[in-house]
Amino acid sequence: MSEYSLKEQRGWYFYDWANSAFYTTVVTLFFSPYLTSIAKNAADARGDVHILGIPILAQSLPMYLTSLAVGMQVFLLPMFGAVADYGRRKRELLGMLAFLGAGATVAMYWMVGTRYLYGCILFLIANSVYGAANVIYNSFLPEIAPPEQRDSVSSKGWGLGYVGGGVLLALNLLLYSKASSIGLEEATAVRISLASAGIWWALFTLIPLATLKNRGPRKHPPPGANYLKASLRQLWMSARGIMKLPQTLRFLVAYLIYNDAIQTILSQAGQFGHEELKLPMESLTTAILLAQFVGVAGALGFNWVAARIGNKYTVMLTLVTYCGVLAYAYGWVSTQNEFYVMTALVAAVMGGSQSLSRSIFSFMIPKGHEAEYFSIYEVSDKGTSWLGPLFLGLALQITGSFRIAILSLILFFVVGLAILATVNVKHAALEAGNEPPVR
Repeated sequence: MSEYSLKEQRGWYFYDWANSAFYTTVVTLFFSPYLTSIAKNAADARGDVHILGIPILAQSLPMYLTSLAVGMQVFLLPMFGAVADYGRRKRELLGMLAFLGAGATVAMYWMVGTRYLYGCILFLIANSVYGAANVIYNSFLPEIAPPEQRDSVSSKGWGLGYVGGGVLLALNLLLYSKASSIGLEEATAVRISLASAGIWWALFTLIPLATLKNRGPRKHPPPGANYLKASLRQLWMSARGIMKLPQTLRFLVAYLIYNDAIQTILSQAGQFGHEELKLPMESLTTAILLAQFVGVAGALGFNWVAARIGNKYTVMLTLVTYCGVLAYAYGWVSTQNEFYVMTALVAAVMGGSQSLSRSIFSFMIPKGHEAEYFSIYEVSDKGTSWLGPLFLGLALQITGSFRIAILSLILFFVVGLAILATVNVKHAALEAGNEPPVR
């Protein structure tokens, strides 16, 4: 019997369906504008809030918060990855992290008045465990799909994730648009939407937990050591090991650079539309909803392109497209319809760039160390970019305009593209002891 199960692959897809609700409803759309609004309630006459005596512009708070969340993940994610590989309880760890993140997201319902610090703490918890759970989720890919199916399975997961995030977002859009007619304040509708993402995340996580399997013998720590200490020792050995895989390391550097810009665009799209273009929340929600369903076509369409020109060259094509989109956003986007066009273009290339990057990296990982290596990869995956938000936050605080910061993100794509062009994917797979991709 084959070690690869279609039932297990389908169950794996549904974690993308489950957690995408957090990303679309919370990270991409509602959280940043809502946190800004309650931070403004607590701000001084200059528009600053004071955290540990440091003045922070209320509008910049969500960007700095995202950077702080990533700073935490730099330390947390590799540890979770090592524990997952060492203990061979990846499925249970995935469930624990998903339910913790979902609980913190549900608790955002009580983020009211001037409780912006409460919201910041919940976001740090939810976003951190979201990233940690994705480490575990991604590490299942090389275990459930043979090399020739890896691009397809990864793309289908991304595609289903777009649909899942889009379905909940559509329901939240309906609630928000009908709030006044059913006796709800807009702020209450936003808080219900935030909490609904946590409920969705927890509920649909039950499907992968019921279908995924732990693989390999459970390792036991040496005498006198516990699992955490043994995992940290293994993590140190893996960190030294990646230095012996130059192609893998080169790809990882390229990915961390270009994907940081991708995540910045996604996480701050709602803030850009709300603060720079002055679009109402209904328009922002419609744009993000449009992105979800365009993204499905993009993920599947670029998988078709990758089958013909190779996954690396397809990712390079998406990065060139991103540069064009940023130039368009800087020079021409000023109306609602132009914002919709920008959002659709970003969505069309986003699914291809990220699903294929995940698939490429899965070939470059030594067997038995999947979660450890994906923990490094995840530092700049969904919702975990830090340089981009830091650039945007500083630019906004200094200049008061999003457009200068947006234009600067092209640098991330150009540098990432230049490094990616030097990566030999087949050699990287062979260095890691794996079968290389067909193209």
